[in-house]
Amino acid sequence: MERWFRLSAVVPLVFAACTLASIYRGQSAPTYPSHGITSLVCTRCVRAHMEFLASDALRGRGSGSHDELVAATYIAAQFEQYGIEPAGDADGFIQQATIPGQGRPRHTWNVIGKIPGADPSQEHEDILLSAHLDHLGVGRAVHGDRIYNGADDDASGTTAVLELARALAARGRPRRTVIFALFGSEEQGGLGANYFRAHSPVSLNQIAAFIEFEMIGRPDPSVDGDALWLTGWNRSNLGPELAKHGAQLVADPHPAENFFRRSDNYVFARQGIVAQTISSYGLHGDYHRPSDDLAHIDFEHMNTAIQSLVAPVLWLANSDFVPHWTEGGQP
Repeated sequence: MERWFRLSAVVPLVFAACTLASIYRGQSAPTYPSHGITSLVCTRCVRAHMEFLASDALRGRGSGSHDELVAATYIAAQFEQYGIEPAGDADGFIQQATIPGQGRPRHTWNVIGKIPGADPSQEHEDILLSAHLDHLGVGRAVHGDRIYNGADDDASGTTAVLELARALAARGRPRRTVIFALFGSEEQGGLGANYFRAHSPVSLNQIAAFIEFEMIGRPDPSVDGDALWLTGWNRSNLGPELAKHGAQLVADPHPAENFFRRSDNYVFARQGIVAQTISSYGLHGDYHRPSDDLAHIDFEHMNTAIQSLVAPVLWLANSDFVPHWTEGGQP
């Protein structure tokens, strides 16, 4: 990795954004007690991440673009702040993925961090939490707007991973290793995820569970309240077990859309890893349009949804439970 990818060379815009997020608009982030999960999600952190990642300044985080790199550098800076350990290239958080192209090798960027497991007997049973950090960039104007901000798709999922990383890091090392991976160029066919699969910092056979977060910025009217849904619910025992431990999680109400195969999780599910996606996408009309912006995000829903996952994910990282495919569930 070239030197200009290191955090010491972050562009001023990103430094400003990171400073804003780190002070949480003048207030300290809430801390988690050593017993129980009683603190709320840092709502100011959620809003700060969204306001940066889905801002016009990032020009839609186009796949493989400099704007995607800026988003990746911002995420890496947050991980550094939380005390997450780097797991990318050259002892950093960013993994530069080379993509074959016409003439176009070109690059996309993943961000990878980890909390090492504390239990020698379980530290190699990894839990991987992911989202994709890219979107469509600048494109055809719709009602005069050419920036495809991708607030729901997938700044919301990226924010969920960031907030879960902050919450878990604040509680010390769990028994299992937790990996946080934000993938580039999902919108170009999962290029970042495919590169990660081929250049993973850990052996793929030690990933016990892979949970993707995709489009959780609005409630789905097809399910009750602020519930989230899991793709491929009946394919494994992961969703029911997370729900049993407090996750507001139900089965995907849109099976005809085949969402199980339409996110980065599928890249890993085909390797035999129990890999599924959490979402609350209600088939809204702003999908892949410039109108997928901050004005349409339901922050109350996001906060409630993320909060419902903190305890279940913490349980998963400290439990003996090993997810498995149901009969005929593995793709």
